[in-house]
Amino acid sequence: MPIPRGESSVDRSLLRDDVYRRLRDAIVDGTFLPGEQLKDGELAEWLGVSRTPVREALLRLAAGGLVVTTPGKSTRVSLVDAQSVRDARDVIAAMHELAVRQTAGRLSDDELDRMRAANRRFAEAVTSGDVAAALDADEAIHRVPVDASGNRALMMVLDQFDPLVRRAERLRFSTDGHASVELHDRLIEMMAARDAEGAASVAFDIWHTLPAEEDDTR
Repeated sequence: MPIPRGESSVDRSLLRDDVYRRLRDAIVDGTFLPGEQLKDGELAEWLGVSRTPVREALLRLAAGGLVVTTPGKSTRVSLVDAQSVRDARDVIAAMHELAVRQTAGRLSDDELDRMRAANRRFAEAVTSGDVAAALDADEAIHRVPVDASGNRALMMVLDQFDPLVRRAERLRFSTDGHASVELHDRLIEMMAARDAEGAASVAFDIWHTLPAEEDDTR
């Protein structure tokens, strides 16, 4: 397994959640490719931590479908499987639909402005082909109603399944994401207009624009 070079070490007081996020993001952004073997010793050296938090993070990643572990053999980055993405997408869509329904009409002007600003960043990133920036901006848009909902159970479900969907979404934004700009605008304005049902419907539709018809093992 080729380990990325450069500034990657982290403070040794790093919490296990931080190790999990670093490994999760490396899988989502393609640093570690589908099918690639992950060795806890090499990962621990890369992050500058002991093997224990790495092994715990790998277990969490396995629960979320990002890695596949064969007991006594190896841990590999999972392939982008169509059915797994479809299942996770449907769960994610339902969670965002719920968050939007609960918060439409309750968001402050500042929160709505943050969503609009994030969508402008998203549009610019899609136009320039900056997939990483597009993903960050997209997450910022949807995070506003999620955080405003205060629903911890909902957040826990998203934390588990969102990375699997984000990895597939990365492939979509690398080809085209312009349709999402308009959907985001509709979502924001419906939330501003206190149209909870309309906004919830758009939120659900946004996530179902993510195709999952074909496996992708790149």
